[in-house]
Amino acid sequence: LQVQRATGIGNSRNILVTASDPNGFQLGVSQDVRGQINFLTKDTGFYQLCLDNQQNHFGFMQVYLNFGVYYDDFNMEHKQPAERKELNDTLEAIGVSIQRLQIHTFHMWRFYNFARMRKGADSFLLESNYNYVNWWSMAQSCVIVLSGVLQLCFLKRLFHEQTSGGQKC
Repeated sequence: LQVQRATGIGNSRNILVTASDPNGFQLGVSQDVRGQINFLTKDTGFYQLCLDNQQNHFGFMQVYLNFGVYYDDFNMEHKQPAERKELNDTLEAIGVSIQRLQIHTFHMWRFYNFARMRKGADSFLLESNYNYVNWWSMAQSCVIVLSGVLQLCFLKRLFHEQTSGGQKC
């Protein structure tokens, strides 16, 4: 485990972690920013990991947890050849399945990132087109109003009476 971020009044990054077996017996304790608890398991059931944020009052912590299982006494020499072949085939099938799952997860993440980039590009394109259409519409509206004003001026000039000193016919 590793404490990544802590907030609060005390702002202490130390955390108390205890591990217990299914019977409730304490298997290990760690009280540090980075801790590791190793223990042997013999019983099947639910093992409990308790995190105590008592040193950091009125705050929260972001903790990264990593679980690993290590097999001791996993000797292949004591197995019969048929059992060894069956175990190897099973482990190989699990390995192939995990590799396929990793490939699919990688491609899914890659397509997700591509989709986000495309969505961002489409958003910028729409915003650019929106600004272009607005400016072009405003320019056309100005041209229409200006042509209307010019037509009105020319029509007034056409029907405008000239007052001169001469007589009218």
